[in-house]
Amino acid sequence: MAKKEKTYSEAMQELEAILQRIESGELDVDVLSEEIKNASVLIKSCKDKLHKADEEIKKILDKID
Repeated sequence: MAKKEKTYSEAMQELEAILQRIESGELDVDVLSEEIKNASVLIKSCKDKLHKADEEIKKILDKID
């Protein structure tokens, strides 16, 4: 079964949780590495969603003009 893609809000909440765990300083190196990898995937997903939304908004505004 395909993995459901997180919404922007879900990804941001997960990023905030990762940041809190990193800032706590209680993660060992192996876990820290996995958290960073997960965060990078979430950041790319958020950037892609923002870029797509920006393009859609531009198209809508171009139709108005």
